[in-house]
Amino acid sequence: MKVAIFGTQFYEREYFNKYNIGQKHELVFFDETLNIKTINLAKGFEAVCAFVTDAIDKKCIKKLSEFGVKLIDLRSAGYNNVDIESARNHNIKVLRVPNYSPQAVAEQAIALILTLNRKTHKAYNQVRENNFSLQNLMGFNLFGKTIGVVGTGKIGRAFCSIMLGFGCKVIAHDIKENDDLKQKGVKYKAFEKLLSESDIISIHCPLNSETNHLFDKKAFDKIKKGVMIINTSRGAIINTEDAIVALKKEQIGYLGMDVYENESNLFFRDLSQSVIQDDLFGRLLSFNNVLITPHQAFFTKEAVTEIAKITIKNFTDFEENEVLENEIKL
Repeated sequence: MKVAIFGTQFYEREYFNKYNIGQKHELVFFDETLNIKTINLAKGFEAVCAFVTDAIDKKCIKKLSEFGVKLIDLRSAGYNNVDIESARNHNIKVLRVPNYSPQAVAEQAIALILTLNRKTHKAYNQVRENNFSLQNLMGFNLFGKTIGVVGTGKIGRAFCSIMLGFGCKVIAHDIKENDDLKQKGVKYKAFEKLLSESDIISIHCPLNSETNHLFDKKAFDKIKKGVMIINTSRGAIINTEDAIVALKKEQIGYLGMDVYENESNLFFRDLSQSVIQDDLFGRLLSFNNVLITPHQAFFTKEAVTEIAKITIKNFTDFEENEVLENEIKL
């Protein structure tokens, strides 16, 4: 099958070519992201492979259908950037990578927590300048703290297990409770209860109509003052403008983000020689209690290997009319 892979990152060609056993599929890599402006690059392909930065809306779907594209294969777990209903109406299958490495994302959330708390990033820079003062480096013990987990899918469950290992009290909120977590001691609470009781809140729910801007002024007004909020899920779950207000009021004590709601114009590229035009992002960077990483939670050898393997398998399953176990059905 001839596949157009959009938004290709520097590391992906190696992994995709390695697991395209026998060069079964003709893979053509594009640096450009897939959107209505670049849609003509998809002409002549049977399938397109997309990433989280691609914007595959109704107009794109219509064009892909006209080009004869029958498959959209997402090399990500989330699919909020694709109009699934429109794809279904145009008889285009949409597949994804639902489970590449929950531990990778959960561990990044832990890294953000530990870095923000113990200020290791600041200590590193101070020591390099021969400054060995402990001034402004005090943190707090994680042991015994109440950790609120929003979303207990595979990543959320992995995160809960790690925090239980730290000796934390873990509470959670999800529309579907997990019995295994409850047996381990995790207590499910209403969303408002979780907000008011948590010392640290970690977000692991998908982005959809219900969770878009779930963390807004209304939610921030209910959180425990000085709470730490960590987001390794999707950027638009947090209303950035409202978060900035809550940071200024010191209602949010720490904010760790591996995602950002307007990240498609920033992340996965080197803009070190550019002037960032996103004023909201610049405002976030001005806070010394905000830590942002560039959507790297998935970026481990194990995770990237699984993404490549499963994506290639999705191509093969579709081409050979096998059961599409990773198809998105709403």
